[in-house]
Amino acid sequence: MINGIIELDQMRFWAFHGCLENERKSGNLFLVDFKGELDLTEASESDCLEDTVNYAGIHEIVKAEMAVPSDLLEHVAGRIVRAIAAEFPQFERFSIRISKHNPPVDGPVEWSRVTLKYEK
Repeated sequence: MINGIIELDQMRFWAFHGCLENERKSGNLFLVDFKGELDLTEASESDCLEDTVNYAGIHEIVKAEMAVPSDLLEHVAGRIVRAIAAEFPQFERFSIRISKHNPPVDGPVEWSRVTLKYEK
């Protein structure tokens, strides 16, 4: 077995997540990182897309869930995790990290982040 990692790094979205009215109205920049582990034996031998996970499908799930406003990043990440696990059972484990630019705190902060991990 040849285990491998598939990653999508810094997918960018303008979204409307947050507990404050201003966050829901104005929106903010969010980055989403995906990192998943799976058996890549067949893909490493066949060179066929059918033997791996199509990155575009992961991106589409993330894009769809980022378009649905939520108060908490944990909630958005949870929806993404559940959708990816259902659509791509090939993953043994994966993580989703959502970063929010300039979170509304009393002081300078570049990013706030939430990471959720899934494992079979």
